[in-house]
Amino acid sequence: MSQRKNFIEELKWRGMLHEAMPGTEDLLNSEMVTGYIGFDPTADSLGIGNMVQIMTLLHFQNCGHKPMALIGGATGMVGDPSGKSEERNLLDEETLQHNLSCQKKQLEKFLNFNCGENSAEIVNNYDWFKTISFLDFLREVGKYITVNYMKAKDSVKSRIEGDEHGGKEGMSFTEFSYQLVQGYDFYWLWKNKGVKLQMGGSDQFGNITTGTELIRRKDDGKAWALVTPLIKKADGTKFGKTESGNIWLDAKRTSPYSFYQFWLNASDSDVKTYIRIFSLKTKEEIEALETEETANPGQRVLQKALAEEVTVRVHSQADFETARTITELLFKSKKEEIKELPAKDLEFIYSGLTDLRFEINKSEIASGVGVLDLLAVKTKIFKSNGEARKMIQAGAVSINKEKVTSDKFSFGSEQLLNDSFFIAQKGKKDYFIVKVV
Repeated sequence: MSQRKNFIEELKWRGMLHEAMPGTEDLLNSEMVTGYIGFDPTADSLGIGNMVQIMTLLHFQNCGHKPMALIGGATGMVGDPSGKSEERNLLDEETLQHNLSCQKKQLEKFLNFNCGENSAEIVNNYDWFKTISFLDFLREVGKYITVNYMKAKDSVKSRIEGDEHGGKEGMSFTEFSYQLVQGYDFYWLWKNKGVKLQMGGSDQFGNITTGTELIRRKDDGKAWALVTPLIKKADGTKFGKTESGNIWLDAKRTSPYSFYQFWLNASDSDVKTYIRIFSLKTKEEIEALETEETANPGQRVLQKALAEEVTVRVHSQADFETARTITELLFKSKKEEIKELPAKDLEFIYSGLTDLRFEINKSEIASGVGVLDLLAVKTKIFKSNGEARKMIQAGAVSINKEKVTSDKFSFGSEQLLNDSFFIAQKGKKDYFIVKVV
C-alpha cells in the first residue's frame, strides 16, 4: 500500500473540497478507507465534466486509500433529478451494458487496479438491484426514510417548488425515489464491501447523506460524506462544453487534437483553477509554473503544461505529439506557407482532425461554388447560411488563411491546396479541413 497522505489537505490546496461531514478527516487519517463515487452510464464515454470525480478518486488512491467507482447500471434506468429541470430518458439494458463496458475501460486508464490492498475496484449497482423486488425494497429501505426527510433535500425541493410556480406536471415518483436507490447503494457497499465514505459533486450531498442516514437508522452504523465544488468557467458558461458540444474522453467522439485544444485555449483565470484539479503536479511544481507564467506573460505556460499532461493521460504520448504538431501547422503557418504545405502534412492534419473534417466531391466545386453553399450546405462547417453570413460580415472567416470579405465570394478547384484540400477558419481558434476527392 502507498504511504497515506492527508487527503483533506490535498483537496483543500487543490480547491477541490466543498464540504465534508464532521469526523471525515479524522477517519481518513486513522485508517485506510474505501470510498466510492458513482458515475452515470447514459453515454458510452465519460466527458471531461466527469474528470473532477475521476481525479478525486485518483488523489484518494494516491493518498493511500482504496477507490471504488460505481457504475450505475440500475440507477441509469431511473435518472437522477439533481440539477436537472426535466426528467431524462431511461435506457434499455443493452445500451446500458455497452455504455458500462466503454466507461470501465476509460476508468482503467486513471486508476491503479493492481497495487495491493488499496487497488481500485469497479462495481455495478445492477448486480445487487436485479434480485430485489419492489416489495422487498419498500420493506428493507423505504420504511426507514420519511417523506418529509426526502422532500427537504435541495434537489427535490427546488424541483417541486419550480413545478408549482412554473406550471410543470410535477416530479415523477421515479425521480423522487432516486435518493432512496442511491442511499441503498451506499448501505449495500457499507454492509458488503466495507465502504465508509461516498464522494461526489456538491449537488450530490443530499443523495449521499440519505445513504449515511439509512446506514444509521437501519443498522445503527456510521458512514461519511465528502463533496467537491462544481466547476464553473470564469465567463459563466458550463465547464466541459464548447460551441460544438461536450468534450469527451473517447477519441471517436472528440479527437485528441480537439481535446488538446480545449485545455490549450483555457482562459488565464480558468487555467489556474484547472491545473490544480486536473494535474498530478505537486503544489511546488504548480507554483513554479505560475512564477514562470508571470515572468513570461502571453506564453501560456500553464495552458501548455496542463494540455500536455492531460492529453497524454487520457490518450497517449503519440496523440499529444500529433495534436501539438497539427496545432503548430495550423496556427503558426502564414498564408504563403499554408499554400506550400506538402501533401503529407495536409494528410497528417486531415487524419488528426477526425471531428473537424469534411469530404466533398471535386465536381461540386469544379465550376465554382458560393462560399455560403460551401461552408453551410456542402460541409456543415456552419449550422446555417445565416450563421456563415454573420461571421463573414464580422471578418471572422478565412479559407486557406485568406479572409473572406464577402458572402458572394466563389470558391473553385484552382484554390485548393495540393489540388485536394482546403482549410477553413471560423473565428480565431476553430479550424476545419476539407478533402476534395
